[in-house]
Amino acid sequence: MTDALIRPGLLTTLRELGELKRVRTARRSGSIAERAFRRDWRLLVGGRSIDQAMRESVFKLLAASRLGDLDIETLVALGLRVSEAIAVQRSGVADMSAGLPGAIVSMVASVEPQADHETRDSDFVDRLASQPRAGVTCPGLQRLLFEPAENHAEHCAIVALYGVLLAPAYGADPATVWLASMSHHLHNAFMPDSGFSGEMLLGEHLEPLMQRATTLCLDQLPAALAEKVRVARRILPDVASPEGRAFHAADTLDRVWQIDQHLRPGQVTLDFVLNDMALVHAGPVKMFQDDLLREAGLLA
Repeated sequence: MTDALIRPGLLTTLRELGELKRVRTARRSGSIAERAFRRDWRLLVGGRSIDQAMRESVFKLLAASRLGDLDIETLVALGLRVSEAIAVQRSGVADMSAGLPGAIVSMVASVEPQADHETRDSDFVDRLASQPRAGVTCPGLQRLLFEPAENHAEHCAIVALYGVLLAPAYGADPATVWLASMSHHLHNAFMPDSGFSGEMLLGEHLEPLMQRATTLCLDQLPAALAEKVRVARRILPDVASPEGRAFHAADTLDRVWQIDQHLRPGQVTLDFVLNDMALVHAGPVKMFQDDLLREAGLLA
């Protein structure tokens, strides 16, 4: 057995960041992860460099894990100066940084986040955001489908985030891992996800269909960006490169944690939620609340 490459503290942080696929806000369509996927492709199509888009994406998702949608735009709309809003964002990032590799902490420290500006998304981005994942399928067995299903935009955004945070463990170039992860399900914009079972039934047709569907997406991008995506995607087939290992680690963890997220709530006890997580937390009426819960048989 070899020594573990990924520190336990980083695994805990990654798992928490995965919950951004399930954080939503009134009057904003989609989860934070879905909207990050949309924003990042808008930045890339608009001319932002891959490295700049990656760094800003990581910064904002780290902040969002603590602050939710209390982003720069919201805080400024509520009266903070831009500098104050950014300082709040930095505090959220700092609070999430304990389990992160030093290289990642240094990377996000230099980010100067910008306010998001809504522009029209590419067609393939809209398609991926509305295309559900297949669930768990296996030839010869009945499909396991967990609702609500994540979509492909959410999955790609979180795999891209994981890939950057895991890159130092594998000695990988984070920008390559990020772009490959952001684009690894392009084919599902035009191919509804049939899962493992459906892919096996397609047989020899699978690869040509995936290539054609991917090309339909790449054709929507500026030529220079499309070529960068093609180059980054070379890491996807195997784990021969450090970047391939970082990508597959990120993809595997997100796929399995997504299912575990559905199974885990049934294992959580009320005692844990009340005592360890302090659902009814300290405050001026805590004694009254505890007495009430004991009377209701909810607190030992």
